[in-house]
Amino acid sequence: MVLERLRQFRQRQTQQDDYIVALDIGTEFVKALIAKMEGEEISVVGVGRKRQRLSDMHSGAIADIAAVVQNCEAALSQAEDQAGLQARRAVIGIAGELVKGITHTIKYRRPQPERPLDAAEMEFIIEKVQERAQRKAQQQIAVETGNDEVEVKLVNSALVSIHIDGYKVSNPMSFQGKEVVVQIYTAFAPMVHIGALERVADELALELVAVAAEPFAVSRSVLGADAGSSFTAILVDVGGGTTDIAVVNDGGVEGTRMFGIGGRSFTRTIAAQLDLSYEDAEKIKVNLEDRPIRQDYKRGAQKAIANTIDVWLSGVELALAEFDSVDHLPGRILLCGGGASLPQVVRALETSSWRRDLPFTKKPSVQHIAAKDVLGIRDTTGSADDHTFITAMGLLRVGYDTVATLGEGGSMKDRINRMLKI
Repeated sequence: MVLERLRQFRQRQTQQDDYIVALDIGTEFVKALIAKMEGEEISVVGVGRKRQRLSDMHSGAIADIAAVVQNCEAALSQAEDQAGLQARRAVIGIAGELVKGITHTIKYRRPQPERPLDAAEMEFIIEKVQERAQRKAQQQIAVETGNDEVEVKLVNSALVSIHIDGYKVSNPMSFQGKEVVVQIYTAFAPMVHIGALERVADELALELVAVAAEPFAVSRSVLGADAGSSFTAILVDVGGGTTDIAVVNDGGVEGTRMFGIGGRSFTRTIAAQLDLSYEDAEKIKVNLEDRPIRQDYKRGAQKAIANTIDVWLSGVELALAEFDSVDHLPGRILLCGGGASLPQVVRALETSSWRRDLPFTKKPSVQHIAAKDVLGIRDTTGSADDHTFITAMGLLRVGYDTVATLGEGGSMKDRINRMLKI
């Protein structure tokens, strides 16, 4: 068994600690990146990609573990061949409608306001926020699945803001005050989905250092290491099975939402409209504006895409409407993911009236996330320089953040990050 020999070989290898693997296990493709971590710089040295079968994934979640393992192995082997090395530590993305990410706010009245705030008290406050967030996520997933016994697990947390007596601080330590208001973004997912990813990592003989909600990973790609970032945007990752949305305001993740319409929905609609196989419909979709196509097929495909666009825009509108705590939505929309390659997606966001009932102060600009927008990550291969690899780039950032906070000591931000289990 070739796969088993490769696993055994990888296990025998003595790996350097300054390399990390990102696995973006998407509905349509598995993407693998190997990167070297040098100080605050992350350099991509290996890139791999493998198409998934229709039955391998369902709405962003793994449906066939064995098949996904094989696809991951193929993508990882490509990356390893290009990099000329193997890495053990890995971060894997998680997506799907049952991944719940939201920013929670808690107001904490301190029993001893004259006492300087310390790490123990901050940890207590953060645990309270996370407990509240977990209860809400559990309730949401129970309603959507009809299973009151569903078990959920924290995937990611990130500090959005801290105010002490109405005054915003970046480092709360040693401050006095009566009231601490903490905003923390948290993402939870069902254990069954996380367990599947852990199984994939185990089969590949990878040390799983983090699982990251994919819209959170996208936000980390454009925020980088700048703790004082004022970055503000709506991030939309259009994958094969889902669309993932993150709203970022002044460098903080306000929340994430996902819904089950992606690139495959467009293909299936074309296939049904023209009575074609999925494979033939996919060829028509990706070549619709670049190559000559039979006029009847072209008209049918355009109609099918237009119908799906309408449904997709409704999903975007509903997702953004859930951000009811946001006074105004950001004035720019940044796209990534394979589904965002459809020109009709960009045009619809720019020209449609979908946003009329949402709290935009102006017509939002729409563009793809470019490689230059990814902070602190350099692609030395030239193979991961388009918007379809942004999520994988973000996973590298999450992996870097995780590894950086595992060591002893560090800054207060590092210690808070460890409390948050990033």
